[in-house]
Amino acid sequence: QVQLAESGGGLVQAGGSLTLSCRASGRAFNNYDMGWFRQAPGKEREFVAQLFWKGRSTYYADSVRGRFTISGDIAKNTVYLQMNSLKPEDTAVYYCAARPLMGTNYDYWGQGAQVTVSS
Repeated sequence: QVQLAESGGGLVQAGGSLTLSCRASGRAFNNYDMGWFRQAPGKEREFVAQLFWKGRSTYYADSVRGRFTISGDIAKNTVYLQMNSLKPEDTAVYYCAARPLMGTNYDYWGQGAQVTVSS
């Protein structure tokens, strides 16, 4: 098992930047592919970005591509989400998640970090 804890959320003006961190504990970090998801008030949770350790491949939702960057540091057991050019519609609770390698589901989730973008 792996435990995940997000940090770095907060309030920022439109056009600003924030970096979220997700620190993992428990089983070795690189046994999991990592993802970021978000849920805005009254909306379903949606995919934001994911990182596959093999080949360090990254994938992004269309709504954030070019503005957000997912990265990871295995030595620190931490994955990051750098968010630039933030928009009010990026306001949401952001969740870090882990999917076992060769698995199909994100089985482990953090508690979430609130990101609020003011206009």
